[in-house]
Amino acid sequence: MFEGVKALEAEYEELEHKLADPSVHADQGQARRLGRRYAELTAVVKTYRLWQQVGDDRRAARELANDDPTFGAEADELAAREEQLADELRMLLLPRDPNDGRDAILEVKAGAGGEESALFAGDLLRMYLRFAERSGWSTEIIAAEESDLGGYRDVSVAVKARGVPEPGMAPYARLKFEGGVHRVQRVPVTESQGRIHTSAAGVLVLPEADDDTEVEINANDIRIDVFRSSGPGGQSVNTTDSAVRITHLPSGIVVSCQNEKSQLQNKEQAMRMLRARLLAAAQEEADKEAADARRSQIRTVDRSERVRTYNFPENRISDHRIGYKSHNLDAVLDGDLEAVVQALVDADTNARIPESGE
Repeated sequence: MFEGVKALEAEYEELEHKLADPSVHADQGQARRLGRRYAELTAVVKTYRLWQQVGDDRRAARELANDDPTFGAEADELAAREEQLADELRMLLLPRDPNDGRDAILEVKAGAGGEESALFAGDLLRMYLRFAERSGWSTEIIAAEESDLGGYRDVSVAVKARGVPEPGMAPYARLKFEGGVHRVQRVPVTESQGRIHTSAAGVLVLPEADDDTEVEINANDIRIDVFRSSGPGGQSVNTTDSAVRITHLPSGIVVSCQNEKSQLQNKEQAMRMLRARLLAAAQEEADKEAADARRSQIRTVDRSERVRTYNFPENRISDHRIGYKSHNLDAVLDGDLEAVVQALVDADTNARIPESGE
């Protein structure tokens, strides 16, 4: 049982030696990739070694029970513990999304509903920012287009873990199932008759590339346009061509940024978003080629799918993919998103269990 863990144990020990070498840390991108893989393997190797130790203790207790029956109860307890560890190890060995250890770039876009949709996009942004704070992550808004009433037509935020997170606890692993269409039902501030309206906003979650060497972008493959920024932002807005739009010609992906005051800073942020989109596109292509391995994830993260409804009159949040409902919408919008996130993670894990045993 668990014969394949031997190879993982050898990889774990090799990574341990590499990470102890100061020269490895001269390349921060490589060090982050090695650190992520080491963190993934740590839980597997520790659980495997503990399972082996408990098994040895259980066998020893069985032998001693032949001469002293009092060891029989201890052997039974150890057998139960051994099976529990075996179950934990099986879960740890399930096929994982290779991007689960990454930081994330989260984009929220207003949809149908005009200003009310933009206000709802702002509510979603605040929800994610507060959830990130509760999770101990740092956030940075890298692009934003505000609406007239204080919401957002389009906003992108980088979400970063501090240090190397435990497996499954990095920003992308926890946030990736937020991707999709989010619908709100409430009385808009612009509604004078007190009628409930329905509007929507879209959420996109991308794994962030470590650096510009991980996703290579040929300078000949991009077109860079500059234009004048619009909206709030200080004296430079509407006076200089500081906003940047980058078109990746082979894929047709377009990103833009106008938040920063200088054209160079906006270009750097736009390139950051482009790398994340290209990384996600490459992973999506790999998923299509290996559909059996990650079929459920592709389905769950389908951004065209209406994933959730926020019903203000009933203080209810409903996730349509897994049938999740709770009546604490006010708390969720204040960042108490853990129960919703965990329910989605558990549903995805359970969906992959039968596939791992085939």
